[in-house]
Amino acid sequence: MGDTIRRLWNWRASPTARWGLGTIFAAGGIAGVILWGSFATVLEYTNTPKFCISCHEMGDNVGMEWMQSAHYKNASGVRAVCADCHVPKNLAAKLWRKTLAVNDIYHHLLGTIDTPKKFEAKRAELAEHVWARMKASDSRECRSCHSYDAMDFHKQTARAQEKMKEGLEEGKTCIECHPGVAHKRPPRDD
Repeated sequence: MGDTIRRLWNWRASPTARWGLGTIFAAGGIAGVILWGSFATVLEYTNTPKFCISCHEMGDNVGMEWMQSAHYKNASGVRAVCADCHVPKNLAAKLWRKTLAVNDIYHHLLGTIDTPKKFEAKRAELAEHVWARMKASDSRECRSCHSYDAMDFHKQTARAQEKMKEGLEEGKTCIECHPGVAHKRPPRDD
C-alpha cells in the first residue's frame, strides 16, 4: 500500500520523466493568458473604425456616409463607431455576430459589392438585413447609448416629442423610426 501511495505522489509531482505537474500547470496558465489576451486583442481590433473601413467596400461607401453623420461629428463630441451600432456588447452575442460576419468576408472575396455600382444595387438588401437584426434585438445597440429615461423631451422639438412618445407607447424599437441615421437611407418598399 505504501508503495502505491509513493508512486501516486511521485506521478503527481512528476507526471512525466521530464516535467513536473507544477511546471505543466504554470505553462498551461501562461499559454492560456497569452491565447486569451491575443483573442481579446484581435476581437477588439476588429471593432475599430480603422478595421471596419479598411476594405474599400465599406471605406468608399458607408464609411464616408458615417463620417458625415451626427454619429461621427456632433455638438456633444461623442462619436459612435461602427461597432457601437453593429456589434453587441454582450460577449456571447458579440461572438455570434462576429461569426456571422464571416459572410461579409466571403462576399468581399467574391467581389459581390466591390464597385460603387454593385454596392448601390445591393444597398437596400444589405440595409434590410441590418434593420431586421436590429429590430429583432429591440435595437439593443442603439439602447446601449440612447435611453428614453435619459431623454429630456422638453429640449426636443414639438414634433420629435410627439413622435418619441408615440413610439414609446406603441413599443416601437429605435430602428423602425430611424433607419437612415448614420448612412444614406435606401428606398423602402413600405
